[in-house]
Amino acid sequence: MNFIDIIFISFALAMDAFAVSIASGSHRFMRNRRSAIRLAFHLGLFQFIMPVIGWYIGSGISNIVNSFSQWLAFGLLLIIGIKMIFESFQSDSEFTHKSSDPSKGGSLIMLSIATSIDAFGVGLSLAFLNINIWYSASIIGFITASLSIIGIIIGNKLGSKFGKKMEIAGGILLILIGLRILFTH
Repeated sequence: MNFIDIIFISFALAMDAFAVSIASGSHRFMRNRRSAIRLAFHLGLFQFIMPVIGWYIGSGISNIVNSFSQWLAFGLLLIIGIKMIFESFQSDSEFTHKSSDPSKGGSLIMLSIATSIDAFGVGLSLAFLNINIWYSASIIGFITASLSIIGIIIGNKLGSKFGKKMEIAGGILLILIGLRILFTH
């Protein structure tokens, strides 16, 4: 496997994080650089960590994990998507007091895990091919973080222009990503 192959794999793995970043970027809390960098960093970090974990675990349990990983990703994205849709119907003052920043806490962890489960499987595959996991995982993480920043910027622009409608669309997008993972796994 050469550098170009790893780049293609990286972009393929980053697509879910990119779509989630667009959806998250439309969120009212994601209007500042700190939140954007925090979300992009964690999405990239998890895309880096999961292949490393997969590589070290190897093929011994790959069939067990692969049998439910799509359900885990779907469930996490469904919960976050429904939460985003629900929060879009709250008034701004009610929203600020009851809602949480998607770049913090449980939402951040759920988004990071949900978008990086496929990277775990890639790590398993790279172990079979005897590929240097640190080099590959670094590229995967960097590309994911970079595309996530771009996605957040796009989501911010759409969210500023379309407001609550974009938050509803973002929640629906997260649910659709979860369904795609569920049906294409």
